[in-house]
Amino acid sequence: MGGGEAAKRWLENIANDRSRDEGNCQSREFKALEQLALSGIQVLQSETGRILCSFVVPKRLADRDGNWHMGAMATVIDDVGAAAIVSIVGWSKSSVDFNISYFSTVMIDEEVEIEGRVLGHKGKLSSVIVEVRKKGSGQIVAMGKQWMKTTFHLARSKSKL
Repeated sequence: MGGGEAAKRWLENIANDRSRDEGNCQSREFKALEQLALSGIQVLQSETGRILCSFVVPKRLADRDGNWHMGAMATVIDDVGAAAIVSIVGWSKSSVDFNISYFSTVMIDEEVEIEGRVLGHKGKLSSVIVEVRKKGSGQIVAMGKQWMKTTFHLARSKSKL
């Protein structure tokens, strides 16, 4: 299975509440939160170092003003970034630095595209950027930048930091 296919399967398994055994010790509650935030996400493209998804914001993820809750959006950004890294190294990592800039809001029932791209990978660290854009206009809603780390031995990658 290629890197892109592995990343697609990894993300869809979370969204569809299929168990994943990656040696992590996430609590059942955290996995339920991830599943809640990702349920309904569609992977449009997945290739080595990049994943593109489509998502219609459901009512269950709205804040009191009817916008996509920023915490739910952060969960999606984190997992799409991790999926992009899965496409290169074959498994998920832990976030060690995670920054999100929010530029605009998204109302419930609006469609967004979420694109994760690996910027570099060296040793135990990987860097990824995730952009959330409104589907119709392309307006950037949020941009997440992450450094992720693993304690596992990784195969060599072509990209360098």
